[in-house]
Amino acid sequence: MTNDLPLTKDMILDAAEQVLRRYGPDKTSVIDIAKYLEVSHGTLYRHFASKAALREAVTERWLDKSIAEPLQEIADKAEGSAAEQLRLWMETLIKKKRMHAMDDPEMFVMYADVTVRIGDMIAMHIHRLIEQIASIIERGMQAGEFKPDSADAIAKAVFMATESFHHPAHAQEWSSETIDEDFETVWCLILSGLK
Repeated sequence: MTNDLPLTKDMILDAAEQVLRRYGPDKTSVIDIAKYLEVSHGTLYRHFASKAALREAVTERWLDKSIAEPLQEIADKAEGSAAEQLRLWMETLIKKKRMHAMDDPEMFVMYADVTVRIGDMIAMHIHRLIEQIASIIERGMQAGEFKPDSADAIAKAVFMATESFHHPAHAQEWSSETIDEDFETVWCLILSGLK
């Protein structure tokens, strides 16, 4: 191995993401990632205890960058209709999940696998998303646009009510001809409950 540069976790995660996309999550080994970085695989184990820990870190970072951070930008807006903001947030989540399922299948497969196996990391991701929804709902309540209630409880219910449109377990359903119409029906029900 010839790379003399000090490795950072971000460098390893960048490389792992590239290699995972090239070979897929099932065929990628720690040795493949080490070869890509021109280091020994033992060097990678100084940063990540196992292949599973490395895959979890890659998935967590991917979820943050591709899903949670763009949605946070929507949730942070403090002007306009809260209903429109919530709709935009929800449509963006759904659009991003569909896009990744189609355009980034290796990472999406790894994410879907992690949702089944690594509960803590996914629970934290979901909690972050529900907090974003709650902040939008709370703003709508304060403005009198939504009826007063527990923003946290409602946000969780909204997230759960829309799971079939964004949870990876339902990805095969996203190509249904009625998927957009189905979302519209659920959205109208959610909105009527909020107002």
